Amino acid sequence: MTLTHLLYLHGFRSSPGSAKALRMAQWAATQPGLTFACPQLPPSPLAAMDLVAQLIAGWPAQGAAVIGSSLGGFYATSLAEQRAHRGWRVAVLNPAVNPARDLAKYIGEQTAWHDPTLKFDFTAQHVAELAALTPPARLTTPSRYYALLAKGDELLDWREMLARYAGCDGEVLEGSDHGLTDFEAHLPGLLEHLTR
Repeated sequence: MTLTHLLYLHGFRSSPGSAKALRMAQWAATQPGLTFACPQLPPSPLAAMDLVAQLIAGWPAQGAAVIGSSLGGFYATSLAEQRAHRGWRVAVLNPAVNPARDLAKYIGEQTAWHDPTLKFDFTAQHVAELAALTPPARLTTPSRYYALLAKGDELLDWREMLARYAGCDGEVLEGSDHGLTDFEAHLPGLLEHLTR
């Protein structure tokens, strides 16, 4: 498959300035004709998905792919399970499986990882929006997905991720961490899946 469009969705409190997002932008810049987008997602999940919908309006049903990290992995799955995007390739990196449950304890003022001066309010309404965005329990086509899961993830349970993305291509890493600091070592497998 010729990859013509690539979307990267960052995680909770993260940004397009994360190491993985920057690495994907760097790779995308070496691919002639590839459209790459990595938006700063607002705290509201519905606003985030609205922003993404506007950004990808006009993108093709085939030849496009989405990568999502952590909460971005949840968003990527939600997007990819919509009828219009079921031809897309998907890669999830330590994806959030049940963010409505997991992020409920973060209600209140939050700071951005990459710029602690940036603050935002995360609300009960945002948690409700996450619950409303939850994709179906069964993925329509698991073979479209590549899941990079770290047993060393300090924030999310790798077993829950593995159960959610059963039957998908990918790797389960013995160590690593939530941020996948060894991302570079696993990039070839991810790219091979997205461009297959």
